[in-house]
Amino acid sequence: MTAGWDSAENTDRPGPAEGQPSHSRTLARLVKGKNINPETLLATDYLNHFNEIVMLIDMVPTMLECFEDAKAWAPKSYEQHFQDSVFADKALAILAYQNAPTQYREPFDDTVAAMNVLVAQGLTAIEASIATGEPGRIELAVSEVSRKLQSRIDRCSAIINGHTAKLDQSGVDALFD
Repeated sequence: MTAGWDSAENTDRPGPAEGQPSHSRTLARLVKGKNINPETLLATDYLNHFNEIVMLIDMVPTMLECFEDAKAWAPKSYEQHFQDSVFADKALAILAYQNAPTQYREPFDDTVAAMNVLVAQGLTAIEASIATGEPGRIELAVSEVSRKLQSRIDRCSAIINGHTAKLDQSGVDALFD
């Protein structure tokens, strides 16, 4: 009889981590050195999508015409971002994301959803401040939106790099304040 992977002879082969499918181990090996975190199976390159809108928003007080570019920005899913990108390992990034461990994927997706809402609400607030014609109000609105978005980008980055602190309801509510 030929020994298989499940036989007692192969006890040195590590099993999947608690709550992690065995294919995640394989993906972790494949993503090493590819700018995809081998633990979380997520890539920080996705955050460039949000860094773009922060940059556009930050330019509004000095160049009001940038507001039209900011309004043209649209949310993209993780998969869509990589499909549209020049990221060398985009197919691997998409596959890894689709198989990311739940303890990282859920808080990541929740934070991305909150950022998308924040962008929409923030653009509305900035537009209202522009309508006043008061530079101080525009700067204040832009600063507030930019600061909140940067905080969420930092949270996503932390999740991508393996930090999974869950938000309680007050933390979720604060995201939308």
